Amino acid sequence: MGRAPAAGYPEEKMQSSQGRPGPAVRPSEGKKVKHVRIGNANVARRFLVSNTVGVSPDDYGYHGDELFTLRLRNELGKKSFVSARCTPSSPPDAKLPKDYISLNKLQRNWVRITENQDEEMTAEEYSGLPALVGLDIEARFANTKDPKLTFREDDMKAQFQKTYANTVFAPKQQLWMDFGGTMLLLFVKTVHILGKHSSKSTSDPNSPGILPSHGCDEIWFQWVDIEETKHQFVRSINRPHSNAILRPDFKFADMGIGGLDDEFSVIFRRAFASRVFPPGLVEQMGISHVKGLLLYGPPGTGKTLIARQIGKMLNAREPKIINGPEILNKFVGQSEENVRKMFADAEKEYKQKKEDSDLHIIIFDELDAVCKQRGSGAGGGTGVGDSVVNQLLSKLDGVDQLNNILLIGMTNRKDLIDDALLRPGRLEVHVEISLPDENGRIQILNIHTAKIRAVNKLADDVDLNELARLTKNYSGAEISGLVKAALSYAFTRHTKLGDVTGVSGNPNDVMLKRGDLMKALDDVKPAFGVSEEELTNASPYGVIHYSPHIQSILSTGLSFVRATKTSEKSPLFSILLYGPRGAGKTALAAEIGLKSEFPFVKVVSSKDLGTNEATRLEHLRRTFSDAYKSALSIIILDSIEKIIDWNPIGPRFSNAIAGYLGDVLETRPPKGRKLLIIATTSQRSMLDQHGVFEFDREIAVPAVKDHRELEQLLMASGKFSGPDDINEALTELQNITGTQDIGIGVKAVFSALETASVRDSLPISLAEDISALMAARNPQEY
Repeated sequence: MGRAPAAGYPEEKMQSSQGRPGPAVRPSEGKKVKHVRIGNANVARRFLVSNTVGVSPDDYGYHGDELFTLRLRNELGKKSFVSARCTPSSPPDAKLPKDYISLNKLQRNWVRITENQDEEMTAEEYSGLPALVGLDIEARFANTKDPKLTFREDDMKAQFQKTYANTVFAPKQQLWMDFGGTMLLLFVKTVHILGKHSSKSTSDPNSPGILPSHGCDEIWFQWVDIEETKHQFVRSINRPHSNAILRPDFKFADMGIGGLDDEFSVIFRRAFASRVFPPGLVEQMGISHVKGLLLYGPPGTGKTLIARQIGKMLNAREPKIINGPEILNKFVGQSEENVRKMFADAEKEYKQKKEDSDLHIIIFDELDAVCKQRGSGAGGGTGVGDSVVNQLLSKLDGVDQLNNILLIGMTNRKDLIDDALLRPGRLEVHVEISLPDENGRIQILNIHTAKIRAVNKLADDVDLNELARLTKNYSGAEISGLVKAALSYAFTRHTKLGDVTGVSGNPNDVMLKRGDLMKALDDVKPAFGVSEEELTNASPYGVIHYSPHIQSILSTGLSFVRATKTSEKSPLFSILLYGPRGAGKTALAAEIGLKSEFPFVKVVSSKDLGTNEATRLEHLRRTFSDAYKSALSIIILDSIEKIIDWNPIGPRFSNAIAGYLGDVLETRPPKGRKLLIIATTSQRSMLDQHGVFEFDREIAVPAVKDHRELEQLLMASGKFSGPDDINEALTELQNITGTQDIGIGVKAVFSALETASVRDSLPISLAEDISALMAARNPQEY
């Protein structure tokens, strides 16, 4: 088949012998030939850029300039395949003598023949090499004096296929190519060989193949030294990425990661999608890959687990895992040097391969330990913290930019990290790893019970769907702890009491049962979200509907819950429950929180805040920060007058806390977050004095009004043996007070009921205690 020679050389007509009928080995098999160094200028020049060797027509009997394959063996038995053609018979001085073969310098190196002396070797014609479907080639300049050249990969590919059709190539082979008058030195990195059913890629120098006469589409070039010149290399937009980012066989479940499907979709869309497309297309569009992402969220939600397992999901170099505090060093300048070492390998490879460099992943756990806000005094006042941040900023997006790195930072405190590190071009993708939903908890439970199920140690009465419903607000780490706690109960059933080394019965009978998991739920409580125990303690007697007002208050509160959940325009609502002490405001607020089924419900009371104003303010800020991490949240500010440290003598209060609460009552939560604030107070007039508290709805919670409401309370208490005892108590109370009006809170009624129940004659004792409470509440009437 005809082909055009390299530019600047006479046109030559060549034919392939690969499909020609005849024996696989020519009669010259095993024939000794004399090997000479390149001495004939005409011969050497002719074969210099064609990657073929010259042989004598007297040895092989070809007439014309047909191309065929030789297998050479040197004295050490090393086999090498080369493409050969006979030199022309005229002019006479260009003809090689019989038993001679001509190789250029690169070919001599390939077959391991010294350059300056003749050596003997065997040469035999060979056919049957497989066809090549692709080549990965490293290119560098052999010589160029042009001030500026543009090398387009598509043009180089076309020139290469035209010049080297029907030529043998093997990994680690070197050759010259004349491209537009510029001599290039090429190095074959890998070849893709067509087999019976599929192609394979290899870098084994003993795996040669023939470049078909029609060429192939998968010829790609990688420049080594073009960045050191003024020249430009334009990659083909059809060129695929050299490495697939994701391993084709990975599964999240196999990695021990569950409940993070949405988060992973965001990570791969932002951080890896551009790396999947051909580098030429990305380069022409002027796109810079994402260099960093930040994973943040509550403890135990899987951030560090991703760091441990990310090497299994990505087809990249093994990630470097850096723990934040390990960066710091007591010696001057060593902390900054540790940061530079993190990027050293990526910098070295990027200088050599540029966009063909592998992806270097750096996992930076506990990022907030090192990269705090500059000027905050991090680093013990020595300025080391600021220097470390500065060094990291310059490496991520400084003057010498790298496009082959991905820094993944992990933190529980995003608010502590320097703002410059979070801007686009650095850690620009922020992904919140939050608490798993019910479907995510099912995935996590399946992961942590997989090995138990594999050995048939999970009882049939265990329903993971039920357990997922019961573990609302559990993090992945807490679910893992739950399974471990349940296993401890299963093991205990087969342990002899008093002998921890002895096992009772057959160890193979150990089974994880539903009862074990139910007991473990009491041992392992979620640290984040709804604490049902806390809400239940806020209402020890439950909510008793002794009055129509109670149902009305609950209905109004739950309507705000529905509005918070469904409103598209208003992500923030607030309610104030006010009334006399002991009227049940906290119990009603807790009941609203329990029935809301929101993932985050938090009760804030003055006893939890401490006594120092700064500590109290920080606790409030942290509580609202946690609330903003959940899609739906309720914060109950119990006795708001105590929270702001209000004292009527003066009056005095904490202006900082009052101002902060006034701000959060008006500040919209972050996008995608909704918040309902429920406040309670026994000092409604106090709020008017401040003028900073504005609620969407103020709901009055009355005290127990009269005997009819008191009767409903006593009946629901379960303390009386029957209606007669209740009537006796009410009659006695009427006789003592002379009225059916009550006017005290429900909490006071239950307190009196508890103290009266330990004395003789419950009805009489209760009437005496309630009358005393009424007298204390309304001294002017008694």
